[in-house]
Order: sequence, then C-alpha cells, then structure tokens
Amino acid sequence: MERTNFNMYLFKALEAYPYELEEAMEALNYALSYDAKNVKALCLMGKVYAEQLGEYEAAKECFERALECGLELPYIYPDYIAILIMNEDLTEAQKVLEFALTIKGMDKAVLYNLQSWLFEVWRQFKMAIRAMEEVRAYSYNSDYQDYAEKEIVRIKKKLSKSNNKKRKEDKSKSRS
Repeated sequence: MERTNFNMYLFKALEAYPYELEEAMEALNYALSYDAKNVKALCLMGKVYAEQLGEYEAAKECFERALECGLELPYIYPDYIAILIMNEDLTEAQKVLEFALTIKGMDKAVLYNLQSWLFEVWRQFKMAIRAMEEVRAYSYNSDYQDYAEKEIVRIKKKLSKSNNKKRKEDKSKSRS
C-alpha cells in the first residue's frame, strides 16, 4: 500500500510539473516522505531547484543523492550535466558526461548535445561543432537532426566571429 501511495504522489508531481508548481511540490514532498531515496523523485526535485528557483547547489545535492541510489540509471545524467554546466562546474560536468557515455541505454545524441554546449562555454568552437556532428550521427529523427544542423551553422558563425576578432587583435599587435 505504501508503494502505491508513493507512486500516486510521484505521478501527480510528474504530471503537474512545471505548470502547477505548488501542486507538483506538494506531491513531490509527499512522495519523498514515503521514499526519500527514490531516484525519479530526487531528480524531479533537483529540476525544480535548478529550473524554477535557480538554486543550483541544492539541485546538485538532489542529483548526487539520486546517483547514490542509482548510478546506472540513464535518466539522471542529462539534467544533472546541464545543471553542472549552468552552475559553471565545467570540469565536473565533463567527468560526469564521459561516465554517462559508458552507460547502457543512454541517449548519446542528448549527451553529445550537452558536450557541444560545454565546448561552446569553453569557447572551443571547433570541438563544439564536432560534438554536434555526433548529435547528428546518433539522432534517429529528422527534427533532432535538423536541430543539430542549425546548431552547427550557429556555432560556425561564432567561430567565424571569434577568428575575425583574433585576426584584428593580431593585426593591431603587429602594428604596435
């Protein structure tokens, strides 16, 4: 019976998030009171902290607790990596991403998309483009492939601007 109550509250929280935050939080708190180590509930709580409250450290704690309970569960990693990037924990994000790529059942297109974002944050635009080409290779629907194509074009524009800026700086240094 306790498991049924937990599932009922977890389903309510999943259904309500992100549109009915008060209802989602109430259901999520009830669900976690039944099972404080439930990975799905902890991940959703982490998303609430990050996406709604901007409390990335609290979000990280939720995801770390979820990892303690289910290291091999693929659905933990994409949101956790995104939170690490948003919190500027870039080295940690890279380590988690590299580990996630080894997990059976992972959506590699999503992970390579995160890898591209990470490279872009590091201003390694060529590497970001390469990662986005992996997104194309691992995506199995045309919408995601179209998204990857558009991202490659966007990043190439940034690369071009970055190269132009470097050339201008080099010219001004050589004139001095």
